[in-house]
Amino acid sequence: MKTILVRYKVKPELADDNQRLIEQTFAELARDKPDGLRYQTFRLDDGVSFMHVATRDGGAEESPLMKVEAFRAFLAGIKDRCVEPPVQTEVKAIGRYDGL
Repeated sequence: MKTILVRYKVKPELADDNQRLIEQTFAELARDKPDGLRYQTFRLDDGVSFMHVATRDGGAEESPLMKVEAFRAFLAGIKDRCVEPPVQTEVKAIGRYDGL
């Protein structure tokens, strides 16, 4: 498995648009249910910073997200929306607990 964490900050006036594009991505994921992907996105307390965490099967050549039309639309304008560009880091999970 490969997990990527991406963090960036958008222009305040474009934060809601950024969230809308993310929500469209999740709607398409919910509809199409691609295999081999775990994906979460967070809007931080400052209202303009976002964090995405994507985990994919180790055997996948590219992230299943790249096949999601809404995600590609989200990526198309990301540089124009940002005041701090996306920083991508590969992370290794130490543990996971889900008691909800």
